[in-house]
Amino acid sequence: MLEAMGQRAAAAEKALAQSANEVRNRALLEMARLLREEPEGILRANGEDLAAAWELSAAMRDRLLLDRRRLEGIASAMEEIAALPDPLGRVLFEDTRPNGLHIRRLSVPLGVIAVIYEARPNVTMDAAAMCLKSGNAVILRGGKEAIRSNTALADLARRACLLAGLAEDCVQLVGDTERESALALMRLSGYVDLLIPRGGRGLIQSALQNATVPVLQTGEGVCHIYVDRAADLDMAIAVTVNAKVSRPSVCNAAECLLIHQDAAERLLPAIAAALMDRGVELRGDEAACRLVPGMKPAQESDFGKEYNDLIMAVRVVEGLDGALAHIARYGTRHSEAIITGDESAARRFLSEVDAAAVYHNASTRFTDGGEFGFGAEIGIATQKLHCRGPVDIKALTSTKYVIEGKGQVR
Repeated sequence: MLEAMGQRAAAAEKALAQSANEVRNRALLEMARLLREEPEGILRANGEDLAAAWELSAAMRDRLLLDRRRLEGIASAMEEIAALPDPLGRVLFEDTRPNGLHIRRLSVPLGVIAVIYEARPNVTMDAAAMCLKSGNAVILRGGKEAIRSNTALADLARRACLLAGLAEDCVQLVGDTERESALALMRLSGYVDLLIPRGGRGLIQSALQNATVPVLQTGEGVCHIYVDRAADLDMAIAVTVNAKVSRPSVCNAAECLLIHQDAAERLLPAIAAALMDRGVELRGDEAACRLVPGMKPAQESDFGKEYNDLIMAVRVVEGLDGALAHIARYGTRHSEAIITGDESAARRFLSEVDAAAVYHNASTRFTDGGEFGFGAEIGIATQKLHCRGPVDIKALTSTKYVIEGKGQVR
């Protein structure tokens, strides 16, 4: 089945790669139109997924949920992506050599992209739109919890392709949600040019260990907020609460609060109270527990853990050096933030922390393609090769050298 899908994707991509930007944009705008005009089938399918996933945590059910507001957000993202400049055919380098050869390096599609993801049906549309805009065919493989929602959304995207004059096989969804289908997609050499796993640690590690196609490593997000001794209390509360509470199930949510030992007595009780008032369970080290009644003692396993829930680890550290050491040990190179009025401390933090996104006096929740002005993203790359941070449409392209001569020989 997957080999047949790979063959169809490769055939569809050949025409897609040569299509005009206006045609690809038309497919995205049709996707937005259909989402707005025909939401009932998608919402019905999502309701069936939610009913079948009653055992999931509240945070994971939030990931799975689609409603009219979220569908409108997805439709708007389709329009934003369509409005972006064409990522293909950009001249990235140009030179005329002494022998008269004219050399250009142009941006071109990668080819066929496979995306494996978990219970987040919005990824179906984001991935389809971004791959179409960048001239790539896409094979989608979502989790079993969202299979009905993903099927309805993928069918809509395929219809939009046809309405725009593109092959419907520019977008395909793997209907089999057994583990074997994910493993087979990871090994679809000869058809898949890039695999993007989007999910938790288990999925990422499975892709890295089993794939025989190139893998773009996207992020498990163990993100930290470090509150320095020069932090403003109101700012520290606002940023920490936003980073943890606004949407705890996503990868840019903060999972650990670090606080300078010289500021812990002054700042930590108020920050902890604000978090606990919003339903956050805090798990702290011995020093943190002494300052905050009701905080649970943390186990070693609580540090470096992606909770995806209203749970947060807390540690009192020996200043900036302690924070940097902790992040280096437990972080996942996703997003890290410092709250401080000390510019020298901020500069050192921003320079020394090894992560895709580093923040001074701002929430980690901004690590997102839409927030960065990219329209959307297909994941947050935590690796250092090819691209890092929000994976935008430009990151879904490769390059080709075009050389024009007048009979030159070497």
